[in-house]
This record gives sequence, C-alpha cells and structure tokens, in this order.
Amino acid sequence: MSDINNDDIKDTLYEISKEIILPKYKNLKDEDIKLKNNKDLVTSVDVEVEEKLNNVLSSFLPNSLFVGEELYFKDPSILDFYNINKFCWTVDPIDGTTNFVKGKDKFAIMIALTFKEKILQSWIYKPLTGDFYYSMLGEGAFINGKKMNNVSKANLPKTIGSISSKNWPDKYMKNIKNIRSIFKDVNSYGCIGLEYADIAVGCRDFAILSRLFPWDHIPGILLIRESGGSVIHFDKSQYNHTVDKHNLIVTNYNELKKEIMNLITE
Repeated sequence: MSDINNDDIKDTLYEISKEIILPKYKNLKDEDIKLKNNKDLVTSVDVEVEEKLNNVLSSFLPNSLFVGEELYFKDPSILDFYNINKFCWTVDPIDGTTNFVKGKDKFAIMIALTFKEKILQSWIYKPLTGDFYYSMLGEGAFINGKKMNNVSKANLPKTIGSISSKNWPDKYMKNIKNIRSIFKDVNSYGCIGLEYADIAVGCRDFAILSRLFPWDHIPGILLIRESGGSVIHFDKSQYNHTVDKHNLIVTNYNELKKEIMNLITE
C-alpha cells in the first residue's frame, strides 16, 4: 500500500481553495456556469479544480490513474480504470455544485485513492471553513487530526438523514415513500460528501441512496467504515466501486442499518 501524506493533501486543497474556489464563491459570472447532459450544473471552477488535482495527484503517485467527475462526462470509459492493477485517484472537484452556484455553504472537495476494489485513503475538505476529514484503511477516520469515535446511537424515530428522491426500482418505491414519516427528519444537504462527514461524526444518522456515481461516494464510504458505521446494498452485499450497482444504506451504527433494511425490503 502506498500511504499518501495527509498534510500534503490538505496543503493542496487549501491552496486550490484559496486560488480557484474562494475567489469565485458568490462571484460567478454567467459564462462560468453551464449545463452538462442538459440537466446538471457545471462551472468553470469544477473544471479548473479537477484539472489541477489531476496534475498534482499524479505527481504524488507517478503512473497512477485518475477518475474525475468532469472527465467522466466526456469519456465514461474511464470507469474501467478501477479494474486495472494500478493505483487510481477518484475526484469530485466540487461536491454540491448547485449550492456553490447559489452561494450556499454546503460544498466540498472529495478525493479517494483506490487499488482495484480496495479503498485505501480518502479526503473531504470544506473550503469555507478549512475542515479536513480523512480516513485510511484499517487505521481510522479523522477530522482536523482528531480520530473520530462515533458513539451516536439514536432510536429510529429520533434519527435524521436523507433519502434519494428518484431513480428507485418499482419494487422499492412504495416502501421508500412510506418510511419517510418514521424518521425524525429527512432532508438533503445537496452535498452528499458533507452528509457522509456528518454521519461519521454523529451529527446525522443515515442516508438511503439510489444512484451511485463513484466520485460521490467512494471518499465518504471509507470515512463511514473507518469511523465504525455501516454501508450496505439492499441485497446485503458490500459496496464495491468496481461494480455498477445501486441502492445503498449508510448508517452510523450497525443496528440502525438492520432496522432500515427491514423497513425497505419487508
């Protein structure tokens, strides 16, 4: 395993935020904002940050591969990189682009390092606050250098989380709609990376997710696993980014996962 120095990643994300992201926050021009696939927002900042990270991360680990959200929409075949015997970076340059465009505060940069099906390290960074979450396979999850020890175990009616609003198979649709009222609150940040971070630290309890693009989920999934939480598909298989699979339950403790699974699949 090739350990990447967390301080090097943090310094990189700080510099990128200072030079590229923060100057454009609440200061985007019309020409900075476009649509991809005729529906999803993308900004010049997303593109520039991803290009910068591609260059920097490749210098940290020569001969590594790179999967970025914006590159994928130009060339979907890059997902094949996950099955090659090389280290692979996965990057979401701005998770929460719509929030960023609207001047809201919930957006983040997300990075993960994988080798085939193994998630080795991951990082989530909040440009507005400098909060830095990172995780290492078998070594734990950390926020600003302090190891996370998630002890949140809220009862089901007191739990807070999010449920994807679309892309559900018909066989789950009815139960997905019906269970929303069981929880204390169901809401979405519009930035799944920060939802993962808050589940890991115990500020939130769960996420029930339908479609799974790897850049949205690989970084947060290692954070959840290493902080003691649980990530599992509806068919009880483990998440594996090398396989195109949907429908995921993320919780901050195992018993909550079982309760939610029963509600959905009964």
